Amino acid sequence: MKRDGHIHTPFCPHGSTDSIEKYVEKAIASGFKEITFTEHAPLPENFVDPTPDKDSGMNSAYLMDYFKQLKRVKEQYQSEIKINIGLEVDYIVGYEHETKQFLNEVGPLMDDAILSVHFLNFQDEYVCIDFSQEVYLQFANKVGGILPMYKLYYETVKKSIKADLGLYKPKRIGHPTLIHKFQHAHDEQIDDAADISELLKMMQTGHYELDFNSAGLSKPYCKEPYPPYPFVKQAIDLQIPVIFGSDAHTAADLHQHYDLLQDKITF
Repeated sequence: MKRDGHIHTPFCPHGSTDSIEKYVEKAIASGFKEITFTEHAPLPENFVDPTPDKDSGMNSAYLMDYFKQLKRVKEQYQSEIKINIGLEVDYIVGYEHETKQFLNEVGPLMDDAILSVHFLNFQDEYVCIDFSQEVYLQFANKVGGILPMYKLYYETVKKSIKADLGLYKPKRIGHPTLIHKFQHAHDEQIDDAADISELLKMMQTGHYELDFNSAGLSKPYCKEPYPPYPFVKQAIDLQIPVIFGSDAHTAADLHQHYDLLQDKITF
């Protein structure tokens, strides 16, 4: 069954204004039977977004309208496609309590959700690791190099897997190799196979799903999905549910590279 489990909406402050209906109509036309809208959840109120436009998460004032619109669309198209209402929730070190409280409030309104790491903390400073090539390389220099940055990223993802975020903690781990987004912006060859394998084993033990995210194939400094193919095969061997996610922020990017990934791996 064709399913896309990672889709954004016009509620994304750094996305497009394409209507929710436009995404749904394209999904139906493309033969998809199930989709999940996973807009970036509002960040904790006491967390300062390090990006210039402070647009990493949805404005909390729009959250209930987001759920209301998705519920309407879900009912409108129920005979044609299964639509899940969800969020992509950020795991931020030091904000576990706030995140748990948020999930306790909105969890009953969701069918599905993703837990992702976009922010890394070093010496009490937070950085959005996937914001730009420049931020990525500057942060690497600050933490002592590319390898230490990779290590910090994977340690943060491990913390997200182990964190107690309550009954409504998302069951799917989002793009767990996002640190690869700018891997061709530096000339170092980083062997992180052991770190990725450890993450997968932790996910297996914790009964998590894997977000097989195709967006990296469209990133000029990445050129591969998150995670790369060998680790998706490993996840399948570990019987971890693998859920394709296009991570589309525009209707044009919906289901991007699905056929290519499906040809390489059966998921």
